[in-house]
Amino acid sequence: MRTGLEGLPERVTIYEVGARDGLQNESAIVPVEVKAEFITRLADAGLTTIEATSFVHPKWVPQLADAEELLRVLPRTPGVRYPVLVPNERGLDRALGAGIQEIAVFGSATETFARRNLNRTVDESIAMFAPVVERARAEGLAVRAYVSMCFGDPWEGDVPIDQVVSVATRLLDLGCTELSLGDTIGVGTPGHVTALIGALATAGTDIGRIAVHFHDTYGQALANTLAALRCGVTTVDASAGGLGGCPYAESATGNLATEDLVWMLDGLGIETGVDLPALAETSRWMAGRLGRPSPSRVVQAVSPS
Repeated sequence: MRTGLEGLPERVTIYEVGARDGLQNESAIVPVEVKAEFITRLADAGLTTIEATSFVHPKWVPQLADAEELLRVLPRTPGVRYPVLVPNERGLDRALGAGIQEIAVFGSATETFARRNLNRTVDESIAMFAPVVERARAEGLAVRAYVSMCFGDPWEGDVPIDQVVSVATRLLDLGCTELSLGDTIGVGTPGHVTALIGALATAGTDIGRIAVHFHDTYGQALANTLAALRCGVTTVDASAGGLGGCPYAESATGNLATEDLVWMLDGLGIETGVDLPALAETSRWMAGRLGRPSPSRVVQAVSPS
């Protein structure tokens, strides 16, 4: 039964990250043909934003070393966006060469994670992103900025809200078109989510440009998503089958499963355009290719016993 709640949006955009954020954490290399079929199945299930891959150096993320090949063989579904992650100007060059229309950069709200992930301070990483964003925007590309460790950091502990707001504001000031707030180790709770989004709004940030990216380490991802929706957020990151974590933060468990998110949104009467049975079947298919069951509660619930 669909039963809505007051103060929620009529429609939510799901930013699917399983093909990039999920598969980059696999110990084994997934064949490019499997990746292409996975992305195509996700599009066929109704997802309209599917982050396809990352143009990082193969030394750092060998699981995504086939980025150019993947984009060559990937059929493009009309109306579907296929953003890619780029770390620097070399990554942007590769993305432009592949005909990409949308990119993302990956920043950090904390110094320790910035050094571990990018080998730079927060200031240095933002300086590195500046020409990437400027060039991409000049080429007509949309640019998303991820901000990791927005709620807690395994080395620094609690992350002050004003620190997150400062980094987020600086990234938007570079010209980024969207900002994704990441709970990289899954320690956030609904009150903290509400406070952070409220602080960003007070600082002048357009809530329509904010997305949220929750991990489910402590089982709070759906509750945190609902809190964000109540604050006016309408874009939610999720990963089909709950794939993914973070290769540079060992305590980061899987992303919010797209199926679990769609189940909740469907029940609230919020439109997503996603065919849940088709999506769950896609995640079962990918779990079979990976050799283990999907951690998604919904996929487990609807799978044949």
